[in-house]
Amino acid sequence: MPEKSPDQLSLAEAKAELKRLAEEIAEHDERYHGQDAPTISDAEYDALRNRNAALEDRFPELVLASSPSNRVGAAPQEKFGKVQHRVPMLSLGNAFEDSDVAEFLGRVRRFLNLPEATEIEITAEPKIDGLSISLRYENGELVQAATRGDGAEGENVTANVRTIGDVPEKLAGKAPAVLEVRGEIYMSHRDFAKLNEKQSRDDEKTFANPRNAAAGSLRQLDSSITASRPLRFFAYAWGEAPELPEKTQWDVVMGFKKLGFPVNPLMKLCRSSEELLIHYRSIEERRADLGYDIDGVVYKVNRLDWQARLGFVSRSPRWALAHKFAAEKATTILEGIDIQVGRTGALTPVARLKPVTVGGVVVSNATLHNEDEIARKDLRIGDTVTVQRAGDVIPQIVAVMLEKRPRGAKPYEFPKVCPACGSHAEREERDTGKTDVVRRCTGGLICPAQRVERLKHFASRNAFDIEGLGDKIIEEFYHDGLIQSPSDIFTLAARNERSLKKLKDREGWGEASVKKLFDAIDQRRSIALDRFIFALGIRHVGETTARVLARSYGSAEHFRDQMIAASHHDEEAWNELNALDGIGAVVAEAITQFFGEGHNIEVVNELLKHVSPSALAAVAASSPVSGKTVVFTGALEMMTREEAKSMAERLGAKVAGSVSKKTDLLVAGPGAGSKLKEAEKHGVEVIDEAEWFRRVGEQK
Repeated sequence: MPEKSPDQLSLAEAKAELKRLAEEIAEHDERYHGQDAPTISDAEYDALRNRNAALEDRFPELVLASSPSNRVGAAPQEKFGKVQHRVPMLSLGNAFEDSDVAEFLGRVRRFLNLPEATEIEITAEPKIDGLSISLRYENGELVQAATRGDGAEGENVTANVRTIGDVPEKLAGKAPAVLEVRGEIYMSHRDFAKLNEKQSRDDEKTFANPRNAAAGSLRQLDSSITASRPLRFFAYAWGEAPELPEKTQWDVVMGFKKLGFPVNPLMKLCRSSEELLIHYRSIEERRADLGYDIDGVVYKVNRLDWQARLGFVSRSPRWALAHKFAAEKATTILEGIDIQVGRTGALTPVARLKPVTVGGVVVSNATLHNEDEIARKDLRIGDTVTVQRAGDVIPQIVAVMLEKRPRGAKPYEFPKVCPACGSHAEREERDTGKTDVVRRCTGGLICPAQRVERLKHFASRNAFDIEGLGDKIIEEFYHDGLIQSPSDIFTLAARNERSLKKLKDREGWGEASVKKLFDAIDQRRSIALDRFIFALGIRHVGETTARVLARSYGSAEHFRDQMIAASHHDEEAWNELNALDGIGAVVAEAITQFFGEGHNIEVVNELLKHVSPSALAAVAASSPVSGKTVVFTGALEMMTREEAKSMAERLGAKVAGSVSKKTDLLVAGPGAGSKLKEAEKHGVEVIDEAEWFRRVGEQK
C-alpha cells in the first residue's frame, strides 16, 4: 500500500510515523557507523531520511529532540556556552621508559600497602590522539556534550556531537538515570586525507594532522559543517555516574559497548608489568596499520574501589598512566636564539629554527629551558641540530651535529640585561647556597614585558579565561594604553563608552566583536576563588596550590588580609600559611613577598571592586569532616600517609602539616610525638585510625 502524502496525514498519524522513523534511522546509523554492517542500501536509507524531512516540514510542531534531522546539522550557534564538569576531566601522568611502568605498579602497591603476592589487574588500551569529550545521558537520552576545556569547565558542543554517527542519541538496553560517558573524538587517516583533498579543491585551509581536523570540525558554529565531517568516537571512561553497577574498569567499559558505544578492540586486561609491556609493544608494532593516530598506551588500575582509594595528585589520577611512544625526530638549522621575558621576570631562551616537519607538524621553534642548557650543549647559531617532539607538543633540541658546525660559529652569550626594559638580569642565590638556574629581570612591574605577560596569564584559560582577550589582543591593548592592569579589563566597556575613539572603529573590530568581548568580560565578574588566586600570577602558586589556598581561606578578602598579616610578620598568620599541606616555606615566602608590595595589594583591591570570587564547594559537603582542618601523625597502620591525605581531601577536609589552635582533628597513629603534645596544648580533638574510619563511614 503506497504511503500517504504528508498532507493526507492526521496529527496523530504523523506523530506516530515520526517516532517510528527516528527509531528506524537510529538503528541503521548504529549498524552503519557502529558495526560497519549496513542492512539496507544507500538509496533506501536516503528515502527514510527524505520521508522524515517531509513530515517535519509539514508538522514542525512534532519535531523530536532525537530527530534524525538533528544528527545531520542544525541552525548555526551564536557561540558555545560553558559547561561546568560535575566530575573534573583530568589529564594523565606520562611515562616514557619501560622502567616507569614497573615504578607505576610499585607506587600503587606502596600507596595501597599491598603485599607483594597480591595481584594488581591493570587495563591497557591505545591512547587515541583526538579530542576528549564528555557525554551526559539522562534516562538514556543524550542531553549534553562538552569538551574537556581546562578540566573544570568545557565548551557546550551538544548540537555538533549529535551529528556524529558513533555517538548514540538514545542508549540501548536498561540505562541509569544519569550517566556521563567520556571518550575521544577522532578522524581516521583515510577520512583525513579525503577531507584535505576537498579543502584544497575548494581553496580552503587544509589541516596539519587528523587531531587538528577533528578538533576544528567539532568546534564549528554551524553544526551542518560538523555533520559533513567524518568524525568517529571511542568510549573509555566516565564522569558523573551515581548508579554505576560494575566494580571494575574493564566491566564498565564492556558495559558501554552494550549501551551502544564503540570501544577500542585493543583494550586488554593485564596482571604484571611484563604483560603490560608486551601489549605495549604489540600496539606499537600495529600503530601504522590502525588507520587512526595514537601516541601511546594508557594503563588503569582495574578495581574501582582501589581507584577511589588511590585518588588524585594535582590534576592527574594516581591509578592511571599514559605510556607514550618514542619521540619522533628531525634535523634542521638553528637560525637564532630569542629571549622571552615571562610574568615573573624569567628570561627564557627559545630556539628559532629553519622550519621542519616532525611527526606531521611543522616546527619552527623549540624550547631551550635556560642558559645552562645552552652552555651544556654548546649551541651556536648556524648549528645543525636534531629536534624531537615527545609527550608534550613543545619541541626540544636533543643533539648538535658538531661535524656540520659552520666555521667561525661563536659560543652563545646569554644576556645579562633584560631585553624588554634594560634592567639588570640576575640569577638569585637560594637559601641552600645554590644559584638559581633561571636568570630574572630585576625591573619588576616597570618592565613592560612582565606587565604584559602578567596580563596574558590573568586572562588565560586556567585563570579568568576571557574569550576574545588572547595574547595578541592584550599586547595591542597594552601598547595602546587601553589595559595596563587587570582591573582595567573590567572598566574597559565604561571607558570605551566615554571615549571619542571607540573600540569598534579600530582595524579588525566592529560592533559585534566589541559586544562579544564585553559580554565575555562580564561573564567573568563572578569567578571561583582558586582561579582568582591563580590569576594573580604569584610566583610558585600554580593551580593546585591556588586550590589549597582557596579551600583553606574561603574568601578573597580573608585570603588577602591573612597574607598581608603574614607579610607583616604576624606569627599566627605565617604559621597557619606555612602549615598548610603542600605549601612549605618557599611557597609561603613567595606569597608573603607578593603581598608585602603595596602595588600588588592595590591591584588586588582594585580587582575586588569589579569581580566577586566565590568560595569552593566542599568536595563532599555531607561528610562529617567536610570543612574541618585535619592533621595526621605517627606511624599509620591502616592506611599510608598519602592515602590518608587523599581520603581526607576527597571528603572535603583541609589537610595541614602541623598542629595549631585552628586544627579541628588530629588522627594519631603509634609513635605520635610533638604534634600530639601540640594538640593537647591547643585542646584539639585526638582520635586513632579506627575512630577515623568509623567517623567518616568508610570501611577498611
